[in-house]
Amino acid sequence: MSKIEMDPQHWKEEVLKKYPTKIAKKRAKSILVHDGETIPQEIQANVRTIPGIITQRGCTYAGCKGVVLGPTRDIINLVHGPIGCSFYAWLTRRNQTKPPTLDSPNFMNYCFSTDMQDSNIVFGGELKLKQAVREVFQLFQPKSIGIFSTCPVGLIGDDVHAVAREMKEELGINIFGFSCEGYKGVSQSAGHHIANNQLMKHVIGLSDKAPAGKYKVNMLGEYNIGGDAFELERIFEKCGLTLISSFSGNSTIEQFERAHNADLNVVMCHRSINYVAEMMEKKFGIPWFKVNFIGADATAKSLRKIAEYFEDQELKDKVEEVITEELKIVKETINRIYPNTKGKLAMMFVGGSRAHHYQELFTELGMSTVSAGYEFGHRDDYEGRRVLPSIKVDADSRNIEELTIERDETRYNPRKTEQEMDELRKKGIDFNGYDGMMADMAKGALVIDDLSHYEMEKLIEIYHPDVFCAGIKEKYCVQKMGVPLKQLHSYDYGGPYAGFEGAVNFYKDIDMIVNTSIWKMIKAPWEAEPIIEAEYAV
Repeated sequence: MSKIEMDPQHWKEEVLKKYPTKIAKKRAKSILVHDGETIPQEIQANVRTIPGIITQRGCTYAGCKGVVLGPTRDIINLVHGPIGCSFYAWLTRRNQTKPPTLDSPNFMNYCFSTDMQDSNIVFGGELKLKQAVREVFQLFQPKSIGIFSTCPVGLIGDDVHAVAREMKEELGINIFGFSCEGYKGVSQSAGHHIANNQLMKHVIGLSDKAPAGKYKVNMLGEYNIGGDAFELERIFEKCGLTLISSFSGNSTIEQFERAHNADLNVVMCHRSINYVAEMMEKKFGIPWFKVNFIGADATAKSLRKIAEYFEDQELKDKVEEVITEELKIVKETINRIYPNTKGKLAMMFVGGSRAHHYQELFTELGMSTVSAGYEFGHRDDYEGRRVLPSIKVDADSRNIEELTIERDETRYNPRKTEQEMDELRKKGIDFNGYDGMMADMAKGALVIDDLSHYEMEKLIEIYHPDVFCAGIKEKYCVQKMGVPLKQLHSYDYGGPYAGFEGAVNFYKDIDMIVNTSIWKMIKAPWEAEPIIEAEYAV
């Protein structure tokens, strides 16, 4: 089938035919053909994966320990559970960090676990956990320890919070626990929420010391994959912006403690961190808005948005100077690469906001994103935050503690008056807003939540995209089908891809990937051998 003849609605109907009736009915709600309307269609998202379907998702524990707390170099992340869980979330290849000196604490390369055994499951593991905390404190003298629950802990009832309180009193450092058992939520998204809650309860606001600077900003939802945060720190410094804290790429416990001193929160990954942005606004009066530093044009737009917020002509002029200087190299690269990539097809099924953000880079390359979706997105990630009032709270969501945040009367300080906020809104700054992924997708594109392995195979069989972006679980399956896969969870050791220099890196990498002839020599299974198919008898 040629690319012109592709009919996404036909693809959807053919895929659903292979499922049993009840499953087909459920999956149909999570697969949309984007109609291109201003108000996006309703998509089913953040529901449990159907048993038996191979999913891309991770667990609640992975979202809490692996994503949010993992990139923090001077907190010891102690996993209370079997050693396999800790190894699974050991992020030495994903997140990077730069300690200021060789003597500065850096625990990123270590893997800490209580290594629960059968006897701990039977008789309880709290004594073992206490001993592990004492041992890790004696060896490393950390400023803080986080204790993460895995599935067995929740099943046997070990109280990590009680242990944390006892050890905090005994050792005199900040120790706190996370009830992030893997089964607790629909996906790793629940872990993000749990991590955000505990940071707000136990860390944010502990220190009123803040670095000197005129324009103080927190960057939320940036995890320094492939060194992205290094590039953004470079740009911020060049523009004269003071980065108070980063959640959580290249971060420290001290950054989290002082985050309430910022004048503005900018949110990269909406799904993983919007909770913290909302709570900090309510408690400390810090406004927030959504940004995107993936793509050169998107980076320039976000920098101008930040400069507009501070309403300082000196900052605006400096930002324009930086953009002009940086775009020169970007345009030179695009002019050389664009003819090689124009008209090629991309697909993206990744977490957070990445399936949305990276469409900016592909657009700059002249490529079309014909299908995209999230692993752990909610409806507002697809349709925009306007749908939040209509989202029903289900049993899985009730598993997650909802914090009641009150205004901190001693430190609450609205950074702008209501009149100033209204003036900025008139200039196009959308505070507390996010239009979602579908608003930027082309008409006729397939939007698929929680893509299954079977659906992935059928997408490739019919569309045969030039590049498929996903994670390690999909990587080798896709490549055996003769299609190159680019990991956007760990970058395949590439990157950075954020900011201006990151955009140039991405252009070059994608040019090499989509124009490598080896993929044309690989035959997919359905091309190399006959396939036996069957249908359910009713």
